[in-house]
Amino acid sequence: MSLRELQTLYGSDASPAEQRGAFLTGEIPVAVYGLGKMGLPLAAVYAETSGNVVGADVDPDVVESVNRGDCHVDREPGLDDLVEETVESGALRATESPAEAARDASVHVVVVPTPITDDREPDLAILRAVAEDVAAGLEQGDLVVVECTVPPGTAREGLLPLLVEESHLDRGEFGLAVCPERTSSGRALKDIRGAYPKVVGGVDDESGRVAALVYGELTSNEVIEVPSATAAEAVKVFEGVYRDVNIALANELATLADAMDVNVNAAIETANTQPFCDIHRPGPGVGGHCIPYYPYFIMAQFDRETPLLRTARSVNDAMPAFTVEKLAEEMAAEDRELPGATVAVLGLTYRPGVEETRATPARPICADLAERGADVLAVDPMLADAGGFDATMVGLPELHERDLDAAVLVTAHEEFEDVDWTAFDPMVVVDGRQALDLGATDHRVYTIGGR
Repeated sequence: MSLRELQTLYGSDASPAEQRGAFLTGEIPVAVYGLGKMGLPLAAVYAETSGNVVGADVDPDVVESVNRGDCHVDREPGLDDLVEETVESGALRATESPAEAARDASVHVVVVPTPITDDREPDLAILRAVAEDVAAGLEQGDLVVVECTVPPGTAREGLLPLLVEESHLDRGEFGLAVCPERTSSGRALKDIRGAYPKVVGGVDDESGRVAALVYGELTSNEVIEVPSATAAEAVKVFEGVYRDVNIALANELATLADAMDVNVNAAIETANTQPFCDIHRPGPGVGGHCIPYYPYFIMAQFDRETPLLRTARSVNDAMPAFTVEKLAEEMAAEDRELPGATVAVLGLTYRPGVEETRATPARPICADLAERGADVLAVDPMLADAGGFDATMVGLPELHERDLDAAVLVTAHEEFEDVDWTAFDPMVVVDGRQALDLGATDHRVYTIGGR
């Protein structure tokens, strides 16, 4: 076996056991492109598994932090220690140059943002730029793995031709596979190491085989090899689309709670005791960089009508306005008005315990309240300021010093459980997450989906 065969997996004549051994002993150098909230945990797990990983990120502060053994990703259990340990042992290092990382690697793992544009089109510019850097260092026998979520067909129709053209290699001389990340903030290491099965699919059989071999060493769970890279891409998008449509169902039912004179939340909970029913919870909107985006990865990709996906997006996008309108109605019932009222918006991030504010429903809620003339106060223990929101940030302790007319719970951070609601004069509260216990107060409370 030649030295190069020991350093590559795609097309190798070595036995699977020899290939796994080479990967686990660091003879197969790995590059992870993107060291963000998902990329750094992934790079650290690759490093603890193989012992030979370089992480590439264009942010010099991120690179400097990682090379010090520090972790810039907050609230990720175990990640601080793992980064420190792998950097100290030499298993993990970082560079600002993706091209440099590509020159030294045999396995290239891409996990970069894939947002949507203002026109709600998939924005794959960062992915394409990284692919060009990878191609510049791509050699025969290398494997490229895409972990970021992309429209189905991206690897086969977009990345493969790009890699061929830029690397000057022929198809079949290197591998390309998709292994979509199935990871949530706050539990990244647990998810990567085996909370869920890994899904892999290649642009050819050999790509799928090698990706399954590699991820079989990263995870303690099952590795599901699907027939193609496109199938693997579809799996991840379908997961997000399912949740968006399901939440839209819950939200639409919640808007009927008053008309039906039914506690929709309780009805959903009871309905879900039937094993074939799994309705999600309603709320003031859907946020984050996943669920609100992924439907557009299908709608913008194919020349077909997708009325269900579009309707679900419309229903979920309408929930912030519904939330504000319900607040206005409840205030009117107390002979109060929104203009001139002081309203506290509790939670700006899209999820409890997470700093991410992309697509958060709190943003349109704050904007609507401000447009209606309210003095909007924002409270969020995850954030230092309310930049980008039509609100004034106040600390949680300071909230008790304010003369509030109303409050809206958007994100149920655990810190809000310590709020002494009896310390406030009677006000109107909209609970968007069924998370507040205000039974011992004189506040007028409306719970989305409740009675």
